[in-house]
Amino acid sequence: MLSKALLRLGASAARHPWRVIAAWLIAATLAVLAAVAFGGRTADSMTAPGLDSRRAAELIERAGTGQEGMTAQVVVTPRDDGATFFDDDVRAALTRLRAEVQRLPHVLGTSDPAGALGAGGDTAVRGGLVSADGRIAVVRVQYPDQSRLSAEDLDALVDLGDRLRAELPLRIEMGGGLFYAFSDPDGGASELIGLLAATAILFLAFGSLVAAALPIGMAVFGLTVGVATMTVVAGVTDVPTFAPVLGSMVGLGVGIDYALFVLARHREYLARGLDPHAAAGRAVATAGRPVVFAGGTVVVSILGLAVANVPFMTVGGVAVSIVVLTMVLASVTLLPAFLGAAGPRLGRAGRIGRALRAGRSGRLGRRRDTAAGAVPAAGWRRWIGHVGRHPVAYAVGAAALLLTATLPVLGLRVGLPDDGSLPQSRSERRAYDLVAEGFGPGTNGPLVIAADPAGDPGVVDRLVATVAADPGIASVAPTHIDGATGVATLVVFPTTSPQDRATADTIARLRTEVLPTAIGHGPARAHVGGAAASLSDVGRRTSERLPAFVAAVLALSFLLLMLVFRSVVVPLKAVLLNLLSIGAAYGVMVAVFQWGWGGALIGLEATVPIVSFIPMFLFAILFGLSMDYEVFLLSRVREEYVRTGDNDTAIVEGVAGTARIITSAALIMVAVFLSFAVADDPSTKMFGLGLATAIFIDATVVRMVLVPATMTLLGRTNWWLPKWLDRMLPRGPVGTDDPDAESGGEAPHPRLVDR
Repeated sequence: MLSKALLRLGASAARHPWRVIAAWLIAATLAVLAAVAFGGRTADSMTAPGLDSRRAAELIERAGTGQEGMTAQVVVTPRDDGATFFDDDVRAALTRLRAEVQRLPHVLGTSDPAGALGAGGDTAVRGGLVSADGRIAVVRVQYPDQSRLSAEDLDALVDLGDRLRAELPLRIEMGGGLFYAFSDPDGGASELIGLLAATAILFLAFGSLVAAALPIGMAVFGLTVGVATMTVVAGVTDVPTFAPVLGSMVGLGVGIDYALFVLARHREYLARGLDPHAAAGRAVATAGRPVVFAGGTVVVSILGLAVANVPFMTVGGVAVSIVVLTMVLASVTLLPAFLGAAGPRLGRAGRIGRALRAGRSGRLGRRRDTAAGAVPAAGWRRWIGHVGRHPVAYAVGAAALLLTATLPVLGLRVGLPDDGSLPQSRSERRAYDLVAEGFGPGTNGPLVIAADPAGDPGVVDRLVATVAADPGIASVAPTHIDGATGVATLVVFPTTSPQDRATADTIARLRTEVLPTAIGHGPARAHVGGAAASLSDVGRRTSERLPAFVAAVLALSFLLLMLVFRSVVVPLKAVLLNLLSIGAAYGVMVAVFQWGWGGALIGLEATVPIVSFIPMFLFAILFGLSMDYEVFLLSRVREEYVRTGDNDTAIVEGVAGTARIITSAALIMVAVFLSFAVADDPSTKMFGLGLATAIFIDATVVRMVLVPATMTLLGRTNWWLPKWLDRMLPRGPVGTDDPDAESGGEAPHPRLVDR
């Protein structure tokens, strides 16, 4: 039985705390050493098998033109406002810069704007290397395939730029695919802010520095092991750059959340008079079971991302799952060891904590010290009772509010923010703006058309003519034809920026109308590739697979909750309410990032589309996290219903008894997630804001309004289960609250102290 196994595990860890803590110290040390010795840097490979952009890359690779590899661009402009690259001294500085870049390791080649100017000037302007006014020049740098590169190549280019800025009369900015693939992800400061906010909330909840420190210490241990393990995985395969940030975000949130549940129950058992070792064991047996359940659900949901058949999403999901699993393991082993080492001190609040929680600074009232704080649940009982007396009004009002917040989802546009969405403090953003100013916005996202003429000598000329005539194409660079394979590559520049919807429309039009017209019905074939096309293709694939993924997660959640609560109505209602909270979070994201509402509050300088893979990732994570609160709350309601047989009483007592712990846990998660919403990268902002919004809505509007209102309206129907289905379902103490229960959740339990 899971409960008894957790009981023995928790009690053993509490009796031998220093052994367990030493084991975790050794594990953390080994993980960090392994990360240093064998780990790799994160890298993005935004492609997937079967996509047209992938076929284009395979054709280019077969031709060996080098255009299948990674690129970067060095954008320069004279510091002197009156100077141009038509001036000899400025052009000489540009020549030296290009020569220095050419000598960097792994650089296959560079464009030569200065040489083109010397050959006639107009060649450089028409080739997109120097702007028409001579003020902006671009040195395009070609690297081999990403698999042969590392972050050291990016560091070498950046270091060279730093050195040349001091030696040349040029303003030097850099960007391109090399930066996107190997730049360090946001984190660091956001994690620290989240930890500080969580510490403050825990102190207010428990009134004790020791009690507040234990969940933080456990989360730091777990995060160290989890992220170090992720780094080792990055040494074997490409782990996307968002994975460490998302792993830290989710890891801190669920780690502190899970620790809060176990710690609250431990303090409750101490208040009952149990010794610390027995209290820790029973806390792990009771609160640890929903922790294992919720963590397992998060992991299963995230691993379900594999249905998208996008490798970087699958690997990113595995990496984040490692962190979540580590937090679950720490919650049932390391935390009870901390509880055992702390002893009976956790059963009482400190003087400052009692003062804060009693609402006084001088006289301390004699209030009962409960698990989640000294304030009794009377206030929550009054609120839930009030909702229960007006269930229709609250159910309709809350549902209407969430549906209204969901409406912006109708305008959801997926894509990938380009460098133009980064803050001005980043060199990539400044380089992007210079290129857009000098050559047009589409120059920042060129498309690469790869064509195999298959013996048709006129197909390349027809391609160039038809592509250049398309209204979405600004210009076409000179064609390169491989002598050995005959494969032709055309670099074309759209009239719109990479993240613009019109660019995706241009890509689709090229594939469905322009290329088929040029090729005809012969054996020749052509494909549209390049970074912009790859990102557009990935976005389309994830959008196509999202409905199947959502249906699978919903079905899994329904089945698991039906097993836990032996009801058909409760899991169906839970699934619908979770959809409402997640839909509202999506709506807020659209309003902020696409419409710009309140974007300045999180440092968003321009509107951007929603990153293509984020809706699927968020759905997987949020559904798992919401199951945490669902099981915790409904287990208490079910317990009261079995004890009293009265639905209304069970709702009031169950929701009021868990409201304080759920509110504290939600506040911690919201604080952690919001700390990431102020990061530089728009993707990190979206993850942070989306997760924080959904958790806030779930713990307030859903759990404290919609759940009691709808359960009151449904009455005894909440627990309806057909007899034939009841006989089919396996029985076990999954939904009970007593580790000694053997009756599948049907036996009454002693009433717990109100929290």
